[in-house]
Amino acid sequence: MADDDVNGDSDDVQQEKSQKKAAKYDSGAADLEKVTDYAEEKEISSSDGFSCALSIIGDRRDKEAAEKKAKEKELLKVSIKKEDVDLIMKEMEISRILAEQTLREHRGDIVEALITLTN
Repeated sequence: MADDDVNGDSDDVQQEKSQKKAAKYDSGAADLEKVTDYAEEKEISSSDGFSCALSIIGDRRDKEAAEKKAKEKELLKVSIKKEDVDLIMKEMEISRILAEQTLREHRGDIVEALITLTN
């Protein structure tokens, strides 16, 4: 009978060890699950930040385009002489569009336009 008690105890001990191993494995799996959940949440939150950044960039581009359009409208109001445009084109060997734009940016002042183009 003494042998049965020793064997019975060892079976209980082995069963207890296997339960501890299973519990340890389950604990490790739970920890891994927490880590992957955290990583997924970070990924989702970073994609929200990404879409927000894209929205900001889009807004900035729209604003810059509107400012550029407003500046072009303002420059079109400046009156320039055809002779001045021709002179700038001939002397600087540039296109009519660039000559007109430069002259308009300097409010029709041919001297300032030429100085800008030479620098």
